[in-house]
Amino acid sequence: MEESLRVRRLDVIPSPEDFASQIESRNIPAVFRGCVKDWEAFSKWNPTCGGLDYLQDLVGSALVEAMLSRSAPVFYGDIRRHERVPIPFRDFISSCKQRLLEKQAEQDDCTEMESKKSTEASTHQFEDVRDQIYLAQVPLVNTDSDDRVQLAALYADIQMPVFLQTKELASINMWMNNARSRSSSHYDPHHNLLCIVAGYKQVFLWPPSASSMLYPMPLYGEASNHSSLALEEPDFVIHPRAVRLMEYSEKVTLQAGDALFIPEGWYHQVDSGELTIAINFWWSSVVMSSMPEHMDAYYLRRILRRLTDKEMDKVLSRVADNMKMRHNGNSGNQGGEIKRNKQNAEGNQDGEIKRNKQNAEGLLQDLDPVTIDAIHKLVSLVHDLVPVMDQSPKKPFNSSTDSSTKVALPPSCLEGDPVAKIFGSLDPLHLQNVFLTMASKFPRTLEALILHLLTPLGAEVLTRKFDEMDLEASEEERNVFYQAFYGVFDDVNAAMDVILTMKESFSHQAFKNVFDQYLGVSIEALK
Repeated sequence: MEESLRVRRLDVIPSPEDFASQIESRNIPAVFRGCVKDWEAFSKWNPTCGGLDYLQDLVGSALVEAMLSRSAPVFYGDIRRHERVPIPFRDFISSCKQRLLEKQAEQDDCTEMESKKSTEASTHQFEDVRDQIYLAQVPLVNTDSDDRVQLAALYADIQMPVFLQTKELASINMWMNNARSRSSSHYDPHHNLLCIVAGYKQVFLWPPSASSMLYPMPLYGEASNHSSLALEEPDFVIHPRAVRLMEYSEKVTLQAGDALFIPEGWYHQVDSGELTIAINFWWSSVVMSSMPEHMDAYYLRRILRRLTDKEMDKVLSRVADNMKMRHNGNSGNQGGEIKRNKQNAEGNQDGEIKRNKQNAEGLLQDLDPVTIDAIHKLVSLVHDLVPVMDQSPKKPFNSSTDSSTKVALPPSCLEGDPVAKIFGSLDPLHLQNVFLTMASKFPRTLEALILHLLTPLGAEVLTRKFDEMDLEASEEERNVFYQAFYGVFDDVNAAMDVILTMKESFSHQAFKNVFDQYLGVSIEALK
């Protein structure tokens, strides 16, 4: 995980102002040690100090909704993998008492305990599945509906953390498990403060930027905030991005009395020890609360565009080791700083386009080895892969009338995309010299290269190289180069259309990747 995203650990409870400005606004998790030790619940609910009797006496008559999981101790959020069942709270507490007695019997090895265990043993309907029951998100407070509040009487035993006193809470919930449990990886659509009253929890955290490695469930599904990964044995063949999942995670261990701030959107997977009790607070972030609905479509487009740009940069970074790109966050047609090759051969040292043009008009053997090698490879590709056509100026290729000659690369070439690799391996000035030479010596080959062999990836690399050239060239130099380059095409508009179409095709594929990685949606499957 990036250093800037690592969990903060605080022994001093912040003020509301400090929490809002230094923690909440940065959307970084934070642990507050001993944050809830002054709660009455901290002592009254402690299972080892009579807390279970206290809870049973206070709210034992309540009917609560629990998760029943056949895959326990793992409790998946997908509603197809668990049931929500009503259960008398006293029955759940009875099963917890039995668990506690069994633990004490193991420690004391006492006949008296065994006798007590047999008399306390529950006979409720869930006795056979007690280890598959988890009280998850049982409300003490719910601002949307008072009818859903099942354990309101317990609210008197907790205290609002001082740094939350100015927040408008959505809900306060109880989480309690008898046996060890594990939640599936998921994120919440609210900021979350998780407070441990008894027992302990281990929490694995991932920033929203790592969501592609967690394979989120489809956005349109009922469990869209959950990961689709199998927690116990992830299949890296089906989910190859998950191989690096733990590199982007951080583990936090919470003891009784501790609290953890989990910002909205952060994935978390929680392991709970036996007889663990927790309270959590949910509230809306300032960002979401202040976002007017009439702006939703705009923000959606901006975010998807930004993710698409990042995906394109990520793909391009794998094309060639020496292809250095910088992402400026504004458009997909981005160029990085030109890295001048100080070891260029004579005739290309000053990097001027006019000088390159003079070289191109001279003898091929006068060119530097890098340029000659690239020209040889590109010419060979065109001759090998494009059908024989009339190279004479009198019968030029016309893309608008002869689309039948457009050729798809064979699979072996598509895998490596040789044109894109050649473009990407050259610094902008070498590539400029290659094009000027081909425009002078092999105009029909250059035309065929662009019209027939340019792939979506190749078009993106090409236009970014053009951007890099433009940063260093004067307006006059740019005009000289583009006149020479586009001068080989009988239909300049058709050539520009091919480049633009291929470039947009690359962006479209990146866009589909974004849908798959971040929304869990395959665009192809929706057709």
